[in-house]
Amino acid sequence: MTDTGREDLKEKVLNVNDLIAYQTGTVASRMVVFKKAGTITVFSFDAGEGLSEHTAPFDAVLMVTDGSAEVQINKKPFTVGTGEMIIMPANKPHAVFAHERFRMILTMIRE
Repeated sequence: MTDTGREDLKEKVLNVNDLIAYQTGTVASRMVVFKKAGTITVFSFDAGEGLSEHTAPFDAVLMVTDGSAEVQINKKPFTVGTGEMIIMPANKPHAVFAHERFRMILTMIRE
């Protein structure tokens, strides 16, 4: 563990889906990189859960690592499955909904 209490994940081979467990009835997240230039966070969604429509000031890349999800950008729906990704543009409203359990990596790039 580091002095901040977070496990140091550097210089390790990691299985993304082992970094975050599914939790019944909720969305769980774990930040794995937090830098001035951006963040990388892994999420798990139980079926029926989601993130309500919101905007972010930076582009964000959502990559599904297990299952599939519906992503809406400007109210336009996209289905994203295992191994696929979608770029959510800065300042455009977007939402995520889990029709089934799924896991994802969210990479936020700051300018």
